Amino acid sequence: MTRESMPFDVVIVGAGPAGLSAAIRLKQKADEAGKDFAICVIEKGAEVGAHILSGAVIDPIALDELLPDWRDQNCPLTVAVNANQHWFLSEKGKSNIPHLLMPPLMSNKGKYTGSLGNLCRWLGEQAMNMGIEIFPGFAAAEVLYNDDGSVRGVATGDMGLDREGNPKDGMHMPGMELHAKYTLFAEGVRGSLSKEVIEKFDLRKDRQPQTYGIGIKELWEVKPENHAEGRVIHTQGWPLGETVGGGFIYHQENNQVAIGFVVALDYENPYLSPFDEMQRYKNHPAIRPILEGGRRISYGARAINEGGLQSVPKLSFPGGMLVGCSAGFVNVPRIKGTHNAMKSGMLAAETVFEALSAGDEGGQDLTAYEDAFKASWIYKDLHRVRNARPALSKFGIKLGTIYAGLDMWLNNLGLGFLMPWTLGHHEDHTSLKKAKEAQKIDYPKPDGVVTFDKLSSVFISNTNHEEDQPVHLKLKDASIPVDFNLAEYDAPEQRFCPAGVYEIVRDDDGTNPRLQINAQNCVHCKTCDIKDYKQNINWTVPEGGGGPNYPNM
Repeated sequence: MTRESMPFDVVIVGAGPAGLSAAIRLKQKADEAGKDFAICVIEKGAEVGAHILSGAVIDPIALDELLPDWRDQNCPLTVAVNANQHWFLSEKGKSNIPHLLMPPLMSNKGKYTGSLGNLCRWLGEQAMNMGIEIFPGFAAAEVLYNDDGSVRGVATGDMGLDREGNPKDGMHMPGMELHAKYTLFAEGVRGSLSKEVIEKFDLRKDRQPQTYGIGIKELWEVKPENHAEGRVIHTQGWPLGETVGGGFIYHQENNQVAIGFVVALDYENPYLSPFDEMQRYKNHPAIRPILEGGRRISYGARAINEGGLQSVPKLSFPGGMLVGCSAGFVNVPRIKGTHNAMKSGMLAAETVFEALSAGDEGGQDLTAYEDAFKASWIYKDLHRVRNARPALSKFGIKLGTIYAGLDMWLNNLGLGFLMPWTLGHHEDHTSLKKAKEAQKIDYPKPDGVVTFDKLSSVFISNTNHEEDQPVHLKLKDASIPVDFNLAEYDAPEQRFCPAGVYEIVRDDDGTNPRLQINAQNCVHCKTCDIKDYKQNINWTVPEGGGGPNYPNM
């Protein structure tokens, strides 16, 4: 069956904060100028917001620019931060780091805590009310190119294929080609098509590699006496030791607490399990009492960009642009990226508007977008913290924290010229030690009260995939999981995946080890695509609508 095609001026891949902000800003500019541009947003989740996962404490600076009256428009972002704490944890205790010692950029005054997924649902409503077409449940599976090599748009994936890729009787629906003068890739962290265009157009030339963390998050409904709406707590230290990472506890509305744990993916020990570190974290004597007597209502996991300014690739290429976390605008020390993602979408939209208004027929490399980024507050936001995250890997946790604090203070005081250098990164997958060089970690069994196992966690993420469809986790070489990963690293994919997707199974007599991929469990975190030592796992999109459906996350 041949694919049908639809023409647009602009196609946006991903209905997250960056993609929706781009669509809204472009429509605003077009309406102001009396122009009519055809704008299309496609989203692989079953609904807008279904795949959105973040802490989240949000700086409203971009929202104030995009929709200045958002506070009067039933926006779900209603809980202002009123208390900000930073704990350093030992195994049995904690110490508060005085707020006066923290660089002012770390302050959460004027920020909001709530569900980024619900904010995106609201942004989607604003976009549709403006006449923007949004198509949830359609996964962009292929980049389309013009004869000259420029991006022509994207094609959505086929629906109704069996596990071998053959059409099911009466159920097959071929993908749709969406042609555009310009395509904006707003897929989020480690997007499959973004990864392709970054490689094809060599967008990382003269840039540092991107680095990542994995964030594990749970949403709890706690006892009223354990809740303090607007309180924000960040932690570092136990249980990670010399591995970079930390936790967060955000008291949101309706007696709900968002609790999460982030592990940097440059960790060395192949026996480390980010999921189990999160469960162990909840048992800390300062944290467990917050949750006891409460009810866990949702779970999710997501990779997070940690590379900072030096890892942002070239942002434009012929026929398209990277926006939001597809490019990587997270301010790691502030643990915030939504404001930068939204602003990047707005800058891209303004660049596209100027080009189309001048009669541009598409396919150009709109380098004015990168110029606008470098002149924006995104660049300033990232520049002053550019050395904070790499310092932790370079100097260790204690010395790195001291260095990062000094660097940020000097930048805050306008004395950044005293430390003008920019530290580099290495790729996360290169950092693993071999199993024989590492110490096994004895994680406590879940108690079913405060700590849980992976499968029960995946269940409350509302993750669902049609089981009889092609496996979307592709192995480049099927022999590597056993012959190399298992032999040398004791198959770390069993532990770095937070959803139980990868499993080494054997015959009853313990022989014939082989990798079993439980793709239906996948929560789309992308950790496997990042951390696999041989870069043998390629995460691709499943059928549209598959994956988690996060409520209030």
